[in-house]
Amino acid sequence: MTVIRLARETDLPGFLALAAEVEHWFGPMVDDPGFADAVRRSIARATALVADGPGPLGALLFGGTAPVYEVHWLVVGERARGTGVGRALLAESLRRFVRPPATVEVVTFGPDHPGAVTSGARAFYTALGFTPGEPAAPGPEGGSRQVYRLRVT
Repeated sequence: MTVIRLARETDLPGFLALAAEVEHWFGPMVDDPGFADAVRRSIARATALVADGPGPLGALLFGGTAPVYEVHWLVVGERARGTGVGRALLAESLRRFVRPPATVEVVTFGPDHPGAVTSGARAFYTALGFTPGEPAAPGPEGGSRQVYRLRVT
């Protein structure tokens, strides 16, 4: 059974293991001290979630200020993709952190990025009601990015 819970400092290795699975899409994270620091800050602010089932199946970093919130990072491990873990993480983040009316934004792959189809991210966000917005700055690996938005009423 998958349990979605607030992340703890002891979850940092799990975040890094998940990051290692997606570095080919997002660029280097595991050896980037800035990434580990961002995870630690989010854990300290109680805006980081983990999907346990057993071990880390996925993780999410959330932020923003009402009325605009942001999914900073959402990753589901390869072994759990397509099982509802990403949907559960996002649903829990909306329940815990968002006070309607609000907008939730996420920057994901642009339509021409190699990970756009392979990762399923664009289809995932669209299926949950997010709509594509304007292009965003390219990712660290040079790939295109796009903002997606969800209106929460």
